[in-house]
Amino acid sequence: MGNSEFRVTLENRAKEINGILEKYLPVEEGRQKTVIEAMNYSVRAGGKRLRPILMWEAFLMCGGREEERESVEPFLAAIEMIHTYSLVHDDLPAMDNDEYRRGRKTTWSVYGEAMGILAGDGLLNYAFETAAKSFLRCPSQEHMGRAAAAFVTLSRKAGIYGMIGGQTADIEAEGQSAPLSEEQLLFIHEHKTAALIQAAMTVGAILAGAGQEQIDALEKCGYNVGIAFQIQDDILDVTGDSAELGKPVGSDAQNGKQTYVTWKGLEQAREDVTALSDEAVRILDGFTGEHSFLKELILSLIHRTK
Repeated sequence: MGNSEFRVTLENRAKEINGILEKYLPVEEGRQKTVIEAMNYSVRAGGKRLRPILMWEAFLMCGGREEERESVEPFLAAIEMIHTYSLVHDDLPAMDNDEYRRGRKTTWSVYGEAMGILAGDGLLNYAFETAAKSFLRCPSQEHMGRAAAAFVTLSRKAGIYGMIGGQTADIEAEGQSAPLSEEQLLFIHEHKTAALIQAAMTVGAILAGAGQEQIDALEKCGYNVGIAFQIQDDILDVTGDSAELGKPVGSDAQNGKQTYVTWKGLEQAREDVTALSDEAVRILDGFTGEHSFLKELILSLIHRTK
């Protein structure tokens, strides 16, 4: 797949996901209207919609059919809502204290801190309310079982054994004076960053009716992508261009933050990104289903410059 063809396909996929999200966003009415407005403001703030795209591509690669889209759509919307809620809470004064994201005021800075907290809470709850709608659209008992397994996987990867667990370890590490161990650093990256990527790919596979071997392979692929993505983020903080990145570089060093680069050095970090990337591609190439776009998407994520 050529670069221009990939870009057009990616743009089209993002538009499709935006259309799906609009179908599921709550109506801004009633006494709870303000929190719903804040939720919708957060989701509509933009973004590449990478997680739902990864989910849909994994679904197709594992034999899922276009005509089954209606029962998959609730999960596509749900994972983007979960990702968005995590950003809303990350921006809060008690966390990263950011007033801008993607060139727009962050949710809490528009609606106030209390409403920012509630908007994140609302999105997380509404994500699972949305995912549960898949059960009403399953064409068979077998598909119902797949949806149940997908629901459990999504819940776990978003929760204390996934993303929230990683965020907890990250916050505690910031107050730690001793150097982080390899185990600590990889735990944070695996849970905080890789977990939702793993969720996207494995939920797509589960909904398509993939076997356990394929699901396990995509979980490993998602791990590699997530870890490589985070290492690349650390590399860009040292070597990136502020204008291209859209944020100041060197902020990790300035804040005394321990990263993969401070732990292993720039050269080894680059080598590890390449090794993780190569293995992720090998895993995908073990699948017989069409995956050229998915492969390009993963490589663009890992080797991004911004």
